[in-house]
Amino acid sequence: MNETHASSLKAEPFSAAQAVAAGMDFAELQLGSNGLFWNEYRPEDAACRIWHWRDGVARCLTPEGFSVRSRVYEYGGGAFCLTPDGVVFVGEADQQLYRQALDGQPEALTSGECRYGDLHFAQGRVLAVEEHHDQHRLVAIDLADGTRHLLAEGADFYAAPIISPDGQRLAWIEWSRPHQPWTSTRLMVAGRSADGGFSAPRCLAGDGVEESIQQPRFNTENRLFCLTDRGGFWQPWGETDDGLQALPSAEADHAPAPWQLGGCTWLPVGESYLASWSEGGFGRLALNGEDFTGDYSRFRHLALDQPFIYCIAASPISPSAVIAIDRASHEVKVLAGGVAPLPAERISRPQTLRYPSGSGEAHGFFYPAMSGEVKPPLVVFIHGGPTSACYPMLDPRIQYWTQRGFAVADLNYRGSSGYGREYRQALHLSWGDVDVEDACAVVGYLAAQGLIDAERAFIRGGSAGGYTTLCALAFHQVFRAGASLYGVSDPVALARATHKFEGDYLDWLIGDPEQDAERYAARTPLLHASNIRVPVIFFQGELDAVVVPQQTRDMAEALERNGIAVEAHYYADEHHGFRRAVNQAHALEQEWKFYRRVMELAD
Repeated sequence: MNETHASSLKAEPFSAAQAVAAGMDFAELQLGSNGLFWNEYRPEDAACRIWHWRDGVARCLTPEGFSVRSRVYEYGGGAFCLTPDGVVFVGEADQQLYRQALDGQPEALTSGECRYGDLHFAQGRVLAVEEHHDQHRLVAIDLADGTRHLLAEGADFYAAPIISPDGQRLAWIEWSRPHQPWTSTRLMVAGRSADGGFSAPRCLAGDGVEESIQQPRFNTENRLFCLTDRGGFWQPWGETDDGLQALPSAEADHAPAPWQLGGCTWLPVGESYLASWSEGGFGRLALNGEDFTGDYSRFRHLALDQPFIYCIAASPISPSAVIAIDRASHEVKVLAGGVAPLPAERISRPQTLRYPSGSGEAHGFFYPAMSGEVKPPLVVFIHGGPTSACYPMLDPRIQYWTQRGFAVADLNYRGSSGYGREYRQALHLSWGDVDVEDACAVVGYLAAQGLIDAERAFIRGGSAGGYTTLCALAFHQVFRAGASLYGVSDPVALARATHKFEGDYLDWLIGDPEQDAERYAARTPLLHASNIRVPVIFFQGELDAVVVPQQTRDMAEALERNGIAVEAHYYADEHHGFRRAVNQAHALEQEWKFYRRVMELAD
């Protein structure tokens, strides 16, 4: 083994526990008359809690025994909203709504089997997406007594209910199977009726054409705006007498794929707007055309008042933080988070990747190894989704690898969001093909530039990323070993067991399981386990309802029967995606030790 590489492995300068502990995150920033609020996740207990910031002081509102998280569509989002005297939130344990005054304790507002998400408060009622088994609708819940009012039903899915400032119009997003919210949705509007309810809705956009619309917003003059990708990117458009009209904007995505409810990456301000968008994967932020990006590279959950812009932001050298940007001076104040687990000089910075692959090109970020080795080993990160994305921000998990002498390629393979509709649609009927091609091509690309040792390349991914990982190992001889975290090994079995939100997604990604049976067979890692000739490590939650544990057991057993070195770790208390700090740290450390043993055996 290379001496420099060996010493870097032994040093262990940044532990798995430290990497996981630095993974605090924030969501759903909201601003109201009582101050600023956000939902805060801390790895040590895997709970999400609402925090309140006012006059320079932050305090936790959520008492012990509660966690604020929605599970609507399984991925949740929009788990709380502001009320005149406090908040209404979704309790993670029972998925019911709770009302809580700023100086009080939570009180149940609903009860029963329904789940709630995408909360929005207006005129004494909480608007919400209601889920009852596989049925979804929009409802309004009276804040005073919990009385439920039906607002809309009949579509397969709903999102983003919002009422105009004058209370006269209700707008929302809906879509129907087999579409996903990033392929085709509709913008619906209903006017106030004489009896105080709402009249029959009309479709303002998305009727009869495929466009993805998200984040409807009213300005203070009651004009309706939204983001739509009808021009090729998710960009802001405004309502006119003739439909929607594009606002001047960058030719770039102004939002990620809406896997979760409650996103806010733009806000109309008069006839202009505050927005974040992606340029080459790096985030930008501007208000009325004035740039406020500064040193940050990702912006989420925007809010503003006269003095400040508020958002959740991150940079290549700082993790997620709640920040306030002075609109006059551009000075940034960090309100919560943002503490890097390593000194800036020890942090590996992301470099933009844009490389040829197949008949196209792919994107991502390259993180150099923090060691003196000229050609270090490489770990290729494959994000989940697969219609999701990775971002050039400080990720302690990536730094865990770079601190140990590994370079990292964090990929936005074709099909990822953030690069426009055409790039996002590239996975149509091509999952397990173009994504795998991109994962393999990056190794040759980086090796040709002398940046990595192609003989020591590893690949890892979770969920859909685990599927890409297993396909890469089964159908290409590029990687020395791989790691599948709750990864898909049998897409047909996944289609039978998956939930409604993704019920038709595999048909879009691969094809009809019956009509395209040969294509499924050709892209099912479990059926081609005999092709895998390198070691594989598996991590699986026993409570996973998305990728059931049996998928992992079947794949691991098939490899073992073929004499392949296999290691599998099962976690009794984890669902789809690990949330407990002890489990996250264990998985990260075991994966590193696994690769180390593979390299030692090769040497």
